[in-house]
Amino acid sequence: MDPYRDINDEEWQRVAPLLPELRPRAELRGRPLANTRSVLNGVLWVMYSGATWSAMPRKYPSYQTCHRRFKAWYASGVLKRVTEQLFGAASEELCNLMEARMRTHPGAEQKSVDTDPSRTVAPAVYKPAPTTPLPVSPFAFGSPFKHAA
Repeated sequence: MDPYRDINDEEWQRVAPLLPELRPRAELRGRPLANTRSVLNGVLWVMYSGATWSAMPRKYPSYQTCHRRFKAWYASGVLKRVTEQLFGAASEELCNLMEARMRTHPGAEQKSVDTDPSRTVAPAVYKPAPTTPLPVSPFAFGSPFKHAA
């Protein structure tokens, strides 16, 4: 594969119709939506470089935004179609590398299947540590306002 570069205008014209259109917020509150082309460039940079999301250069939108859109595009299959359009045969290798790097979390269906009682662990019960009285200081003095009973 060649070294990574941001997509040019001709490539953007080819892949823009593949990306879902994001609707602006109805209340017109909060931050404006990040530019989809720059988000795509950030996602492709992470995929191509193999770096972590937090290591993205500042010329791209925040890594949280890029990662959020990456997850949505990946889950819907949009990202695979975009990389096929941009990189052709090399897109398969790029997608496989990204899949290998993705963390997998057990889904709800996997959690419900694994109900073997011998594998369950009892929840920890909080027990405070035993307390020892503080040593009496030789310099301690009584309050003049306390009255002996």
